[in-house]
Amino acid sequence: MRRGVAEKYRDIDFTRARRGAVVKSEPGKTKISIRLDNAVIEFFRVTVDKAGGGNYQTLINDALLEHVHRRSTLDVVRQVVREELASYGAGRTSNARMHRAARSARPHRPAT
Repeated sequence: MRRGVAEKYRDIDFTRARRGAVVKSEPGKTKISIRLDNAVIEFFRVTVDKAGGGNYQTLINDALLEHVHRRSTLDVVRQVVREELASYGAGRTSNARMHRAARSARPHRPAT
């Protein structure tokens, strides 16, 4: 097998050359390198294939965004309970306050 010989440097002008990517990245996105389990990558690739095509990396990004923006069920339940208790208790006296008021209204009985 014949090995090709590298071409000698031509007269190339690098005076206006700049370092960095030739193609600019999308605004609001950062290129990173991340290690994921093979099972995770395979899941998203199969999902994209079943959908008829697309980009599995976009699907992974969408899943991560959904996770970031989703509030846990417990947080939602806590908020609803607080709102309900606040509206319920606005015109009512708590049980503890009612018991204290009842005790202070009774005449004091000396111990026998």
